[in-house]
Amino acid sequence: MLAKSLVLFIGVGLVAGLVFGIYLIDVKNTSQLVFVEGSSISIVTEKSDFKKGEEITIQIVNSGTVPLTFSDASYGLRITGLSGILMYSSWISSEEINSGLDPGEEVSFSWNQIKNDGDAALEGLYKISVNGMDNEGNNVEKSTTITIWK
Repeated sequence: MLAKSLVLFIGVGLVAGLVFGIYLIDVKNTSQLVFVEGSSISIVTEKSDFKKGEEITIQIVNSGTVPLTFSDASYGLRITGLSGILMYSSWISSEEINSGLDPGEEVSFSWNQIKNDGDAALEGLYKISVNGMDNEGNNVEKSTTITIWK
């Protein structure tokens, strides 16, 4: 016969494991593209975990119903460390200012994991973010995280 405290601890462990598992499923949601009414932008990568040196394809999608404008031809794309230190942003010539995306339209970029200073990105977590404006002047931004492994 099992002791009452053992049964209690096993029960608490099972419930805690179930709750934690449901929480992790919600946090690790791999659905990056959701279309909504109004202004919205989405960042889509083919996966969230990459090997070091692997090329990363990033798609920026206008997932809303209104056109979006951007201050430059990089569509506000920035890759930072989780601390916020800028690792990569596209070089833009002055002739390409004021890019835009119509509803449902998308643009693709690729990053070879080389930072702006020419060094290779190290293993770790990186934040990819984009920033634009809708036709009413409201700021529209989105970010996602990726992991680079050895």
